[in-house]
Amino acid sequence: MRAEPPGRPHVWLDDDAGPVVRPYTVTGGRVAPVTGDFDLVAFVLASPDAEPDDHPHLHPEHRQLVELAGEPMSVAELAAHLNLAVGVVRVLVGDLLAGGLVDVHEPPTTAYLPDDNILKAVANGLRAL
Repeated sequence: MRAEPPGRPHVWLDDDAGPVVRPYTVTGGRVAPVTGDFDLVAFVLASPDAEPDDHPHLHPEHRQLVELAGEPMSVAELAAHLNLAVGVVRVLVGDLLAGGLVDVHEPPTTAYLPDDNILKAVANGLRAL
C-alpha cells in the first residue's frame, strides 16, 4: 500500500482545469487525421445521406460534429462550438470524412490568385483616378 506524500496533493489540478485525458481518449492518441491534413479554414459539410446512427463506434463528439456540419462550418468554428482543441477536431473530422459522413471543402490555393503585376496595375489605375 502506498502512503500519500505529506503536503498539499496535486496543487496543479483544480476544478477549472477541465478534462485532461478526454481529448487523448477521443482521438485514440492520434494527432493527425487519417485522411490527410486539411486547413483550419476548410469548410465541413455533413453529407446529404449522413446517418451517424449507422456507425455505433462514433463518440458523442463525432455525432455533434455531424449535427453542427448540417450547415457549412469551418474547422475552427467547429472547435469553438465543441470547446475542443483544433487538433482534436481535425482528427475527428478526418474520421468522419473517412466514414463518408462529411465532406471537406478546402479554400482555393494561392495558385488561383492574380499575378503581382496585375495587382500593381490595378492599384496604379486606381491612383490615377
